[in-house]
Amino acid sequence: MEEGRSCMNIALVHDHLNQIGGAEKVLKTFTEMFPGAPIFTILYDPAIAGKFFSGTKITGSFLQDQRLVQTHFKWFLPLMPTAVESLNLKGYDVVLSDSSAFSKGVITDVGAIHICYCHTPTRYLWSDSWEYIVELHNKNAIVKKFLPPLLTLMRLWDFQAAGRVDEFIANSNFVAKRIKRFYHRDSTVIYPPVETDKYALVSEKKNYFVVVSRLRPYKRVDLAIEAFNEMRLPLKIIGGGWETRYLKKKANSNIEFLGEILDVKRKNDIIGHARALIHPQEEDFGITAVEAMAAGTPVIAYRGGGALETVEEGVAGMFFDEQCWESLANTIVHFKDKEFNYAKIKELTERFNQERFEREIKDFIENIYRQQK
Repeated sequence: MEEGRSCMNIALVHDHLNQIGGAEKVLKTFTEMFPGAPIFTILYDPAIAGKFFSGTKITGSFLQDQRLVQTHFKWFLPLMPTAVESLNLKGYDVVLSDSSAFSKGVITDVGAIHICYCHTPTRYLWSDSWEYIVELHNKNAIVKKFLPPLLTLMRLWDFQAAGRVDEFIANSNFVAKRIKRFYHRDSTVIYPPVETDKYALVSEKKNYFVVVSRLRPYKRVDLAIEAFNEMRLPLKIIGGGWETRYLKKKANSNIEFLGEILDVKRKNDIIGHARALIHPQEEDFGITAVEAMAAGTPVIAYRGGGALETVEEGVAGMFFDEQCWESLANTIVHFKDKEFNYAKIKELTERFNQERFEREIKDFIENIYRQQK
């Protein structure tokens, strides 16, 4: 691998770097695997870039210096296709994008190989398009009139952009099916890296539950809040995002918001002592569920998405069948009567470790490079 990789001039492409989540953890791993490879992105937060990607050259698009775009990102989504196409990737013979939106649409140099690690086809254009329309539809008359046709045009661009990719890697079988359905493309499944070795087993559980999530509508943290409001059980919420203020107003005093926690040791302590991680969303893969399991904490998850590939029912957690607070609450009641082998839960996470991810990605890129070069 080393001999083939030394011949490659690799560029990394990411949608946007203004928050830290599962996708950014994948990008961080790519920078460690390919030291010296620059990052190209539509826009980035210098504070985040400086803290988590120190020493890596980061190039933004023409939108980078527009302050209004940084603060009102979603209102400028129609400009993102043009912005990503403007990124100059001349001279790179391998482009490795990780995408849940636009980065798969970059225009590469002649003869370059574009491999896309796809977290999901663009949510607001495909699987979650109705929720996005509902969220913005009542903002004003202009949005109401132009949003549906605009999304149609962007959907056409997104489909064409997927055609520019030489090889797709999906982060789960669930996402592979979406790629096939929406883009008509086959993909290879490589689960994302989870730093399972950084999470210590915690066998002593305390009387609270935990949610770890970005606070955005599709994450369905509102559902967890409704359930715990009704049950009056203690819940700790780790994470931040657009919905923070709304969710805080919705929550009763038994629910505690801890904000972003980036220190793994502190996060391990909070997640590890929880009775269970609440996972209410249909996630593409769900790194946080695996992190919780690595600390020996069971998962109560919605029966859908990547959780079906990571959480072994009855061994590592339980599922609820309907995405409503009543179904979640009912499962929590049954969960309280079950016993779990916390060491066994941790053991199940080893198949998602970072070393495995790096090996599979390197082998995949090397094979494609040899075939096409």
